[in-house]
Amino acid sequence: MSFDPSLLHNNGHTAFANGTGVGIRETGVVEKLLTSYGFIQCSERQARLFFHCSQYNGNLQDLKIGDDVEFEVSLDKRTGKPIAVKLVKIKPEVLPEERISGQVVSAIPTHLDGKSAPGQVPTGSVCYERNGEVFYLTYTPDDVERNMHLDTGDRVSFYMETNKHTGAVSARNIVLVKKKQMRCQGVVCATKEAFGFIERGDVVKEIFFHYSEFKGDLEALQAGDDVEFSIKERNGKEVATDVRLLPQGTVIFEDISIEHFEGTVAKVIPKVPSKNQNDPLPGRIGARINFSEKELPFGEKDTKSKVTLLDGDHVRFNISVDRRDKLERATNIEILPDTFQFTKESREMGVIAAMRDGFGFIKCVDRDARMFFHFSEVLEESPLHISDEVEFTVVPDMLSAQRNHAVRIKKLPKGTVSFHVQSEQRFIGQVDREATPASAAANKNVSPSKAKEKDAEEGVIAYEDCGVKLTVPYYIKDLEGAALPQLGDKVEFSISEVKRTGLQSAVSIKILNRTGNSKRLLGFVATLKDNFGFIETANHDQEIFFHYSEMCGDVDNLELGDTVEYTLSKGKGNKVSAEKVTKVAPVNGIGEDVGTTVLLGKVTRPLRSVDPSQTEYQGLIEVTEEGASKGQSYPFGIVSMASKADCLQKGELVKFQLCTVVHTSQKMACHIVPQRRALVESVKDQFGFITYEVGESKKLFFHVKEVQDGLELQTGDEVEFSVILNQRTGKCSACNVRRVSEGPKPVATPRPERLVNRLKSITLDDASAPRLVIVRQPRGPDNSKGFSIERKARQPGVID
Repeated sequence: MSFDPSLLHNNGHTAFANGTGVGIRETGVVEKLLTSYGFIQCSERQARLFFHCSQYNGNLQDLKIGDDVEFEVSLDKRTGKPIAVKLVKIKPEVLPEERISGQVVSAIPTHLDGKSAPGQVPTGSVCYERNGEVFYLTYTPDDVERNMHLDTGDRVSFYMETNKHTGAVSARNIVLVKKKQMRCQGVVCATKEAFGFIERGDVVKEIFFHYSEFKGDLEALQAGDDVEFSIKERNGKEVATDVRLLPQGTVIFEDISIEHFEGTVAKVIPKVPSKNQNDPLPGRIGARINFSEKELPFGEKDTKSKVTLLDGDHVRFNISVDRRDKLERATNIEILPDTFQFTKESREMGVIAAMRDGFGFIKCVDRDARMFFHFSEVLEESPLHISDEVEFTVVPDMLSAQRNHAVRIKKLPKGTVSFHVQSEQRFIGQVDREATPASAAANKNVSPSKAKEKDAEEGVIAYEDCGVKLTVPYYIKDLEGAALPQLGDKVEFSISEVKRTGLQSAVSIKILNRTGNSKRLLGFVATLKDNFGFIETANHDQEIFFHYSEMCGDVDNLELGDTVEYTLSKGKGNKVSAEKVTKVAPVNGIGEDVGTTVLLGKVTRPLRSVDPSQTEYQGLIEVTEEGASKGQSYPFGIVSMASKADCLQKGELVKFQLCTVVHTSQKMACHIVPQRRALVESVKDQFGFITYEVGESKKLFFHVKEVQDGLELQTGDEVEFSVILNQRTGKCSACNVRRVSEGPKPVATPRPERLVNRLKSITLDDASAPRLVIVRQPRGPDNSKGFSIERKARQPGVID
């Protein structure tokens, strides 16, 4: 294309801008530049103007595409089109080259999903703050250095650039300063009064949080809860904000191996950590893993139980790998049964003597003092019980060097632990001094419960061994059989030696022959009072007094009807009493000859334990049913009762059988079952009364717990029951109460006809009718007066 400058109007000196005025200058940007001409893009209007290089005022070599220029507009004489003349290069305004800190407000979308126009470049935006105002700038992917992907919220720095064509300012040379902090996860590891700490799930670190930052029910927050949170910096320290609960099990810190490994404890965790101890995993276990030796750390929480670990223990464990720093450690550590072969520790044996809430005491074979232990030191999962035999290790208490306690307790089979060594040889000797049951024998006023707390007084047996005369003590508990040895009795025995002290005593004592004339008798417990009782003789015809101090054994184990063995003695006033009373195996006291016929009868005389005023011990039953034996009377004793606790009253109807007493061939009643029926008089909260005469009382007390099948009795119900006598208070009560039939149901009594008729005849207008006069309006709980419900007319005599 050629251009002749002379073709311009007025030699090119008369020009107009926008076709309106003369000599008006415009600005633009060199858009295209060739050898002799180019094109300019106007800045103030949408126009593209031709210019010839001869119209440029300056060195043409300095003019480049994109330079800002100022010019005038003229018309081409040949074509009549506007062209640019008198071009002058303008020095561009230089923005300060300082990096500005800001934040990504809107990231460039990674997937446009076809929503952008063809050829359109995706953009994002950043913002920055100046003098309290926030400014927003756009950017394109080319404006981000190293093609770094930016996310909304990322902290960035950038330069500002002005578009020469549009004048719009944008961001360029964007550099990522700090990625946006994502929501972190962790586990609450500690809670205080107003704040707590979270163990982070991304790094091995704890972070502080204030309770005001917890979004949820603060009362439900506790150590071990999974949470998510954001991190902010306050006063130069990181803190957790916007803390929220996560479902339990969301946060996982470690991966635990399925495979089990075995190793040896190389270093135990000290019971009392030193001041300089900062290692959270101070323990060490050595093991061979994948053909190489490894030493794995472990902490207090890595053991399956609280049993004390010792150096050299043979243990089994899993390996845990921390997801945050890939640290390996031993966990789920448990002691193997063969560990005591490796530790070479000194093991002792004993028996569980006492147990409390969380701890107990062991009676040791080799020590005088009982050894304290805590339940956490038991190796087995099954609970211990008193008298269980155990093996244990004794270690000094960390808090008091003078005290020891038992650790690493292992349960042993029954019969393993023995406190004594018993001789296989049997010896023959003679009782030199009798053993007494308890020290309470010297004090007849001491109660049985206190008497059994005191040690029994030992006896002495004289014997010879290899021609040497010796004596050995013995105790009643070491006798074989119920008979008590007396002075001068010849006995056979073994000798037992206490391992701990070496003391000897006679055990497994058998009486060979008796030199005394005292005779042991059999009887049956008939009465038990506060500190004495009575024994029914073998002939069932009388009772013998005995004091609890003469009881050889625990009085609390005695019950009515129990078989005992005793010796008769005479005290002051030649009164006969029983001595050396011993409970023996039950004996059939009613004989073998028991009739099969069941008779009906009536009690004509009760036992003396029921009526102490009578002189005879035995009770009498008269046959009442028709037959050959009607009117005949038969005696009975305590062993005759089907229920020994039942209290038969005079006049009661009973069912019974007959038997023959072995020693006297006398017929007596046996298997006596009372036939009682009566009505319930009243029932209160937890007890009631039955209309039944017992002694001077015409009512019989019963507790609701004694009602069978859990039924709720009502007044008027007919019941069957047994009567028991409290031997110590002398009062009777009913037990085993069974409802036979229900009483009549209470029926509401109707209003009298005369009253109903009277109410029907009354009208509101009747002056003679009874009326209510309101003296004072009622006051409600809210201080309101009057009735809240409107009064309605109702039919007389009819209740809504």
